[in-house]
Amino acid sequence: MKKNLQREETFYESIIRKGYSRRDFLKFATYMAAFMGLENTMVGQLVKTMETKKRIPVIWEHFQECTGCSESFIRSDHPLVADVILDTISLDYTDTLMAAAGHQAESAKQASMKENYGKYILVVEGAIPTKDDGVYCTIAGRTAVEIIKESAAGAAAILAFGSCSSWGGIQAASPNPTGAVPVDAIIKDKPIIKVPGCPPISEVMTGVVLFYAMFGKLPELDDEGRPKQFYGKRVHDSCYRRPYFDAGLFAETFDSEEAKKGYCLYKLGCRGPVTYNSCGTIGWNGGVGFPIKSGHPCIGCSENNFWDNGPFYERLENIPGMGIEATADKIGKIVLGAAVGGAAVHAVATNIFKKKEIDENKEMGEINEQNLNE
Repeated sequence: MKKNLQREETFYESIIRKGYSRRDFLKFATYMAAFMGLENTMVGQLVKTMETKKRIPVIWEHFQECTGCSESFIRSDHPLVADVILDTISLDYTDTLMAAAGHQAESAKQASMKENYGKYILVVEGAIPTKDDGVYCTIAGRTAVEIIKESAAGAAAILAFGSCSSWGGIQAASPNPTGAVPVDAIIKDKPIIKVPGCPPISEVMTGVVLFYAMFGKLPELDDEGRPKQFYGKRVHDSCYRRPYFDAGLFAETFDSEEAKKGYCLYKLGCRGPVTYNSCGTIGWNGGVGFPIKSGHPCIGCSENNFWDNGPFYERLENIPGMGIEATADKIGKIVLGAAVGGAAVHAVATNIFKKKEIDENKEMGEINEQNLNE
């Protein structure tokens, strides 16, 4: 009886029961509305929905993966995010995080799926091996294929967390010895939201769960099945090194002076120009970091087949987009009057001026150093 009463709690009641104030709740609603790409006018609707809507059950399955998605998921910078995920949404089963194990854990999952048939969210982390009758991932004698079919049968929607469940992941890299496949290769009759990344960003995963829990529908998806509010822009578009790219200033090696100054990593193989993710706008650990901030090129981990899309440190050719991108190495030779609008001319001229200014400062510094030595 107590368990049923707890499930009847609203999102808001659960948050207050955890010891948070009304102020904390409102700040959280505003915080998540921004991450979900909602307009300011929608904050009030989100607050009202959280005050009245019952918690939604979640079943979380793990297959071929490293548990990095779970690790990212529970390490949000915002304390309320963790509580929303681990308590507010009624996480009824996850063999990685739950205290129960063995028959107790399995019984809890079966009971929740039966009681909430057609209403629960199924989260899948990891690829599903299909070769040799799926023997390469078995749990209690049952293959991942069997388990996901059973768990998906009563799900209202499926969230594929991470590149493994979204695309097949590293396990599916050539020659793919286990026949690893993504969720949508097995399940064809359920709405599936792909949340790729290796791992995805905590707030992105939280935002997707919360959006579905709040509004009872899928967010707008791109052609790959990813939510547009988080995968609508290239990493390149929001990268803080983008001005250096536009100015034609690149790090040639990892230990060069240009690399230390934060120049663009395009020549070192950065996949940012062809990768869609929120790394540059949200980031990990409270937004303080993502690979490019650490001095490493983007490897395109949120894109399909990223593990086989060529060497990570091989530069891209023919980047799609503006002409300035396609001819990044020839920035100084661009003819400003050739079929470009006034805004583009200004942008190109500004970047060329920036490069020239930096080169002049560098030259001036060398002259000053020479004078001091003399």
